[in-house]
Amino acid sequence: MIRIIGFDADDTLWRNEDIFEHAHARYRALLARYHPAAEVDRVLFATEMRNLGLYGYGVKGFTLSCVETAVELSQGRITGREIAEIIATGREMLSHPVELLAGVAEVVPQLARDYRLLLITKGDLQHQERKIAASGLAGHFHAVEIVSEKDGPAYDRIRQRHALSWAEFAMVGNSLKSDILPVLRLGGAGVHVPYHLTWQHEHVEEVPLDQPRFRRVERLADLPAVVAGL
Repeated sequence: MIRIIGFDADDTLWRNEDIFEHAHARYRALLARYHPAAEVDRVLFATEMRNLGLYGYGVKGFTLSCVETAVELSQGRITGREIAEIIATGREMLSHPVELLAGVAEVVPQLARDYRLLLITKGDLQHQERKIAASGLAGHFHAVEIVSEKDGPAYDRIRQRHALSWAEFAMVGNSLKSDILPVLRLGGAGVHVPYHLTWQHEHVEEVPLDQPRFRRVERLADLPAVVAGL
């Protein structure tokens, strides 16, 4: 029986990747005079992956990688005005209002009455804390965990801190790579709530459709019934 539910935040509880997609479109347009969009995307992603261990996830690291990529692709010809535009885009992303996804405002309080809820997210500490506060959901969670990576060791540290039993734990999220597969491998349950956009780094080929503790729901409104059946 499930007693504890972990929730991902970005693109599970509120919109996030849409904001990045809009920023990518502005970035491609800015660099269009230097390179075609496909090359801009390719080099930017490679730069983000190279910098991930230094900057971590989030808007700030993305913005720094955008600046570095712009210098590289323009061979140093990028202007101060163009750099300022990249920074302005990053600031707009950081200050973007939190937009809850459909069903979240109803389902999270409902589940909080019957389960202990944990919010488990990765990214920049300050930005994530600000979004959690702005969401109005913080009071429904027993604890909030903001981690640098969501992998097996990170989830196991969370298990130890909160004295969890994997048999009683289910993780809910939009990313198979970060939210579902690590928990399934540890013996927990996973409920995948797909989002219409997925960052390239979160794509996986392995889809655990045949695992007994895996479920997928198309609407968050279906989550209470699914969790009750795990």
